[in-house]
Amino acid sequence: MSEQPATDVTRPRRCRRLRALGGLLRRCGADRSYRTLRPALVVVCLIAAAGLPAGSSVAGATGSTALRVLQLNLCNSGRAGCYTGRSVTEAAEVIGAELPDLVTLNEICQDDVAALEHAFAAGHGGGTVVSAFKAAGDRPTGAVTECRNGQPYGVGLLTHLAAPYRGHTVHSGIHPTQDVTDPEERPWLCVHVAGVLHACTTHLAATSATVALAQCAHLLDTVVPMIRRSTGYAPTVLSGDLNLRHGGSPDVRSCVPPGYLRIDDGAVQQIMATTDVTICCSRSIGMHGATDHPGLLATLTIDDRRPAWAAREPRWTPTRVAPTRRARWTRHRAGQAAVNGR
Repeated sequence: MSEQPATDVTRPRRCRRLRALGGLLRRCGADRSYRTLRPALVVVCLIAAAGLPAGSSVAGATGSTALRVLQLNLCNSGRAGCYTGRSVTEAAEVIGAELPDLVTLNEICQDDVAALEHAFAAGHGGGTVVSAFKAAGDRPTGAVTECRNGQPYGVGLLTHLAAPYRGHTVHSGIHPTQDVTDPEERPWLCVHVAGVLHACTTHLAATSATVALAQCAHLLDTVVPMIRRSTGYAPTVLSGDLNLRHGGSPDVRSCVPPGYLRIDDGAVQQIMATTDVTICCSRSIGMHGATDHPGLLATLTIDDRRPAWAAREPRWTPTRVAPTRRARWTRHRAGQAAVNGR
């Protein structure tokens, strides 16, 4: 499919410059309205910092760095109806073909991260590959949600960092607001690479849009500022299956902080970014029926010459736009598994 410009985003001023950077971008946003992407999207939060990762990313005299972000919901628990047993193999092929700098993963088993890390590292010469995983909680047992094979089930993240490697820390947790009728407790996961990158992912509640909205707000209004206070400000990108839609009830835009840019796949996968990040082009990637979600590949541009005020935590508190009405969701679960295929 052809790449498409982002929703809620005006034409990026740096698109013309990026065309000269090795042809990384096939087509940047023209002065025309966004054409809604048909395939579906997953959650995950990417908070990119100043320096920026990836051997394939390009930093030139323009003061910009290109970042390719790949979002995947693999439905690989083995319990949901969308499970095929082929999604990890398909994901490895996509990673090898597209060579993303960041990969966010939803609905995976813990060992899937290691398997995909090999494919990811093979496409990047030199530098350092960082991976992380966070299991979803299981309310009935107080332990973690498990895949059918007994491995922990949850979300993961992969990123490639160009030298020099400065070390990294992992931050993770369970959202305080959960759907009490759903045994799966939704997690969030962030990786902070000192002076280079802060990346997060999450997969929000599928059984209640109201709960998903609260989880989205927790991530953007509490988790991100908390990490900034301990690590310093970094340009912020959120990518994942939020189970919230543009124009839905509640609307995903209700949890977008002021000044953020946003794109989606026409469904529940979203990418958001602060204004020091340009979201230029995106396209969906077919997964050949291996999962019920397409891949979402987006090209972002980090402004390495962002103004000094951006290096500090904003003094204002983001406000929220209350949804006009709340959706009534029917709980749809199969068996006793704490895993859904959305």
